[in-house]
Parts: sequence; structure tokens; C-alpha cells
Amino acid sequence: MAFNILNHSAVPKHEILSQDEIDEIFENVDYKISDLPKITVNDPVSIAIGAKEGQVLKITRKSETAGIFVTYRLVSGENNQK
Repeated sequence: MAFNILNHSAVPKHEILSQDEIDEIFENVDYKISDLPKITVNDPVSIAIGAKEGQVLKITRKSETAGIFVTYRLVSGENNQK
């Protein structure tokens, strides 16, 4: 029996963004997409959702102080994460 990591309570929601979503979200920021924190293609969640190198993930977490906290990660083929 395989365990689905996406169903674990400690794993926040991860979504692969479309190019249109990336363009809309990042059109007015003063940094490059390549400057985002990285998540590797070998990360268990990346594997589970089928993320590929170069894609951007939207990660939505529940927070006691912020309510809902959204962050973004660039999928990297490198083994070292920033």
C-alpha cells in the first residue's frame, strides 16, 4: 500500500501554476522568477504532483497569525535548495 504524501496533515496545498498565472502574479514585482526559493524535482511533493524543472509552484499554508499564507517556489533540477 503506497502512502500519498499529499494527504498528510503537515503538507500544505501545492499547485503548479500556468504561464498565464505566473505572468499575472509576477508582472509587477521587482525580482526575477529565477530568484524564487527552490524546490527540487526530486522533492516528494514535486514527484507526487508531477512538477517539472522550471515550473512555479504555489504553496498555500494555514497560519495561526496570517490566516492563509501563500508562497511560491521554482522547481529546480539541482539538489541544493535555497
